[in-house]
Amino acid sequence: MLGMTCARWWQAACVGLVLTASMIAAAQGAAASAGKPQGLQPLIEKARGGQCVEDAAFMRRNHMKLLKHQRDDTLRGGVRTGKYSLKACVSCHASQSTQSVNASAGDFCQSCHTYAAVKIDCFECHANKPAVKEVPSGLAQQPAGVGQAQIAQMQQMLVQEKAKP
Repeated sequence: MLGMTCARWWQAACVGLVLTASMIAAAQGAAASAGKPQGLQPLIEKARGGQCVEDAAFMRRNHMKLLKHQRDDTLRGGVRTGKYSLKACVSCHASQSTQSVNASAGDFCQSCHTYAAVKIDCFECHANKPAVKEVPSGLAQQPAGVGQAQIAQMQQMLVQEKAKP
């Protein structure tokens, strides 16, 4: 560098920049031509059920409208069934590991809503886990080391969880 003139140094720097830019462009072109999406994408775990009620692109764009419509039918008309119910979504899309749709960053609802920077307020009132099937009381046995108070508390929690829509 000491023996270089200012013009030669500038010429070498420009050549280096052009080479770097062309390598970056080639790498981006290769990724785009391979069909790989660029940037971060939400991680979506495969659903438990078979076919969803609508195709994925439609649900990505319209799920919030469908859920609001179902909410209105339930609140105003008392209709508690329907193919767009939140309960049906949760039972199909709950994570295998957390058994929830929003308990951790990788869960179905939480991953997309974090990606889109949208707050989920559904689960402030609604269950984020599928309903647990209860064991008939005659068949249930008391686990070792668990007292009657803990059993009563667990039963009360199950009843409260079941009461949520």
